[in-house]
Amino acid sequence: MIVCVCHRISDRDIARHARAGLSFDDIQLELGVATQCGQCESCARDVVAQCSANCPTANIMVASHPLEGSEWNPS
Repeated sequence: MIVCVCHRISDRDIARHARAGLSFDDIQLELGVATQCGQCESCARDVVAQCSANCPTANIMVASHPLEGSEWNPS
């Protein structure tokens, strides 16, 4: 469903960013949610809170080949 009518941002957009580990403030800067009229802020915060509760640790994106082109040296 559309949470932010002003910027046409859905709950799925917000949830995807929250599951990636972004805070509400980060999501607000990234997507623009709750930056115009502000009527969607409580709903957007609820979506972030629900996603944070379901995913207590942020997903960490790892490069698929972090050592490509070089050998790992533990020393």
